[in-house]
Amino acid sequence: MSYAEFFKRATRDGVHPHGLGPFRYQRRLAEEPWPELLDVPTGMGKTAAVTLAWLWKSLHGDRDTPRRLIWCLPMRVLVEQTKRNVDAWLENVAASFGDQGVALPKAYLLIGGEVEDTWTESPEARAILVGTQDMLLSRGLMRGYGMSRYLWPVHFALLHNDAFWVFDEVQLMGPGLATGAQLEAFRRSAEVKLGNSSRSLWISATLNPSWLATVDFARYLNGTIPVRLSSEEKKSSAVRQRREAVKRLRRASTELGQENSKAGAKAYAAALVDEIAARHRPGTQTLVVVNTVERAQAIYQGLAKRSDRAEQLLVHARFRSAERGKINERLRLTPDSGRIVVATQAVEAGVDISSATLFIELASWSSIVQRFGRCNRYGECTEANVFWIDLDVETDIKLALPYGAEALASARERLRELKSASPANLPPTDESAPLWMVLRHKDLLDLFNTDSDLSGFDIDVSPYIRDAEEIDAEVFWRVFDDPNAPAQRAPSPDELCRASLTPLREYLTRVRKVGRGAYRWDSLSERWLELHGDPRPGMVLMLDAGLGGYDAELGFFATSIEPVTPLPPPAKAIAAPAAYGSDPRSVQPFVELGRHLADVEDEARNLCAALREPFAPAVARAARWHDVGKAHAVFQKTLTSCADAGGKVQALLAKSPCRRKHDRRYFRHELASMLAWLAHHGHDSDADLIAYLVAAHHGKVRMSLRALPDEEPTDDPQRRFARGIWEGDEIPVVEIQGREQVPATTLRLDLMSLGDGPDGPSWVARAQRLLREHGPFRLSWLETLVRIADWRASRKELEGDE
Repeated sequence: MSYAEFFKRATRDGVHPHGLGPFRYQRRLAEEPWPELLDVPTGMGKTAAVTLAWLWKSLHGDRDTPRRLIWCLPMRVLVEQTKRNVDAWLENVAASFGDQGVALPKAYLLIGGEVEDTWTESPEARAILVGTQDMLLSRGLMRGYGMSRYLWPVHFALLHNDAFWVFDEVQLMGPGLATGAQLEAFRRSAEVKLGNSSRSLWISATLNPSWLATVDFARYLNGTIPVRLSSEEKKSSAVRQRREAVKRLRRASTELGQENSKAGAKAYAAALVDEIAARHRPGTQTLVVVNTVERAQAIYQGLAKRSDRAEQLLVHARFRSAERGKINERLRLTPDSGRIVVATQAVEAGVDISSATLFIELASWSSIVQRFGRCNRYGECTEANVFWIDLDVETDIKLALPYGAEALASARERLRELKSASPANLPPTDESAPLWMVLRHKDLLDLFNTDSDLSGFDIDVSPYIRDAEEIDAEVFWRVFDDPNAPAQRAPSPDELCRASLTPLREYLTRVRKVGRGAYRWDSLSERWLELHGDPRPGMVLMLDAGLGGYDAELGFFATSIEPVTPLPPPAKAIAAPAAYGSDPRSVQPFVELGRHLADVEDEARNLCAALREPFAPAVARAARWHDVGKAHAVFQKTLTSCADAGGKVQALLAKSPCRRKHDRRYFRHELASMLAWLAHHGHDSDADLIAYLVAAHHGKVRMSLRALPDEEPTDDPQRRFARGIWEGDEIPVVEIQGREQVPATTLRLDLMSLGDGPDGPSWVARAQRLLREHGPFRLSWLETLVRIADWRASRKELEGDE
C-alpha cells in the first residue's frame, strides 16, 4: 500500500476537508525526515498531515519516530475536535496495522477534568496524547495541573522520553511557546541525558520562526527543517480554492471604547448586537469572535433579547464539561436556517467551522489571520464578508487585554490597508515575540523536587505556561453544610468548570461576605480545607451550589446568584483524591511479600527488555528491593488488622484487604526499604541510584528527607524520625522467593543530617548528585520504570487471585 492509499483509507469518512487525498506537503511529512517547522495556511489539513505521517512511520518501524505523539493545543475545543478526528483515523487504519501484525496505537485525552492516564502503564506501546498546553506543559514541568502530585514524575518522564511534541497554533500559546522551545533545547543538550530520543514540531498558519529563538534553543534554530507549500502546490486547484477564497474585508460600524464603566460595556454590546443582526444573512452562518468571555456573554444575552433573533450559540472555555459537550455537538452541525455563533479565541485555532459573515475584534496580527480562517474556510461561498471591530486602547489600555497595545496598533495599520482577507492576499507574519518569563536549566532542576516547601507551597509554573491574564483554576459545585461530609466525593470530569482567576476572585469576594468560600483538597490532612487568600493556577476548588456563580447558557458567571444545579454522581465511582498516607494498590487480596518482590523484579526485567533499557540491572535490582520496608512491624500490623486476616496469615505480607490506617502518621514503607538497602549495599558502585529508585517508587519520598508538618515525634528528643520511620526501627529477615535473603536490619537516619555522616553524604547531597549525573529526564525515566513494574505485578496478582 502506498502512503496516498493509506491516507485515503484513513480519511474515507470525510474526516478531512472535502475528503481530498494527500497534498504534496502531506506526503513529504510521511516520506521524508521529520521537520521542526510546519507553516501551511488554514484549512489545509495540518492535523491529518502530522498524525497520519506519524502512523505511517510507526507502521513501518521508523527509528526516528518516537513512540508517543503529543498534540499540545492552546484551546480545549480544539483538543476535543482533534481527539475525535484521531479516533476516526485510527479506526479506519486498524486493518492496515492488523495486516502488518503491528499493534494499533491508542489515543488519550488530557484536558481539565478529563485526563485519561492508562497510557502511563505501557511505555513500550505507541500512543497519541491530545491535550491542552495547560495540562501537558504543567506535566512537562513536573507540576501537573489537576492530578495527584505523586504521579508528577511519571508523566514528566513519559512526556520527555520517546516523545514527539507537536505544538499547534503556536501564535496562541503565549509563554508556553517559549517553554516548549526551552524544553526541546534541554532535551537536545548533553547536560540533560534522555532515556530515549524525543523531538518537537511547531505548526501554524502564521508561524514566525524567530519566535523560537529562545536563549537556549536559538543555537538550534538555523538547523531546523521547515515545510511550506511549494509554488507548484499553490497553483493546484484544490489549494487555490482555499488560498483565494472570497473574503471581503471592511471595518465594522461599531467600535469598542470608553469602557471604564459597566454602562460603557453595555452600550458597546447593544450597538454590536444591532450591527450583527443587520448584517446576518438568513440561511448562512455568522461568527462573532471577541477577546473576552465577559463581552461574549454580554453580546449573547443581547442577541437573545431580540424578537427577530436567529438561532444562536455561545462558545468559550468556561463551561462545565457536561454543557460544553452539548455545545460542541451543536457547533459541528450548522442548521440549514443559519445561525449566529458568539465566541472567544476558543474557535480561532483549528476548529473546523466556517461562516459567510465574520465579526472579529482587533487582536494581534497572527490571531487575526487565524480568525480570518473561520470565514469561507474551504471556498464554499461565492460571497463572504469580514468586519473588524476597532478597540480604542488609548482611551482605556485595559481594552487591549489579552494582547499588548503595540500589537493592536500594528494589526490596525495592516487592516486599514487591506480589502481582502483571503490567504493569498495577506502579508506574512513578522510580529516579534512578546517578552515572557523564560525557563532556564536551573529552574528545571529545581522543579524536579516534588516536595512542597515548609509553608506547604509549590513553585508556581503558571508564568511558563500561559499569560498571566489567561491562567485558570477549575471549580465544581456541591450542596453541603460540611465540606468533609462522607458524601463529598471527588469531582467527576463532567462537574469541572474552568474559571479564570480574575472573575473567580470576584466570585470569592462576593461569597465571603456571607461567610462562605472555596475549598481545596489537602493531601496531607486528607480533607477539604477552606481556601484563604487568592486562588492559584491549576487549583481544583469546591464551591457552594446555593451561592451561584454559573449559568447553563452563559457558563461561569461570577455575579450570578441563582443556585447552581449540581450534576448527579457518575455511574462509575470516582477515586478519592490522592492522599499522602494512602496506598490503594496495597489493598487487595493477600499477597506474600517475597512473592510480590519477585513478581515486580520479573516485570521490570520484561519491561526493560522491551525498551532495550541500558540501566536494566539497576532497575531490576530496585524492583526486587522496593517493598522490603513493608516487613516493618507498623506495616504488617496494618495488613493483618482486619477480620479476614484472623489466624490465616503466616508469612510477611505485601498486600491484604485490610483498610485501616497506619499507627504512625505519614509512615512510608519505601523509606524503610531504601534505608535497608543502603545498610547492606551502601558501598556498591550504584548503591545511591538503586536507593533512589527504591525510595521514589510511590513518588512520596524522592529528593529530600525530613519530617513532615504535624508528624508525631518519638519519646526520645534525640531520636531522629521522618515519614513515620524512627531511628533504630527493626526490619526482620525477608526471603525473596529463593533469589535473595535480606538479613534483619536496624534502620538508621544518618542521611537526614547535613554534610557527611558516618555512612557518607546526606540524602539531599546524594539525590542532587544523581540529578546532576543522570539529568532530570533519565532519572525520572528510571524511577518510572520501577513504578510501572510494580503496577503491572500488582494487577497480575489481583487478576490471578480473582
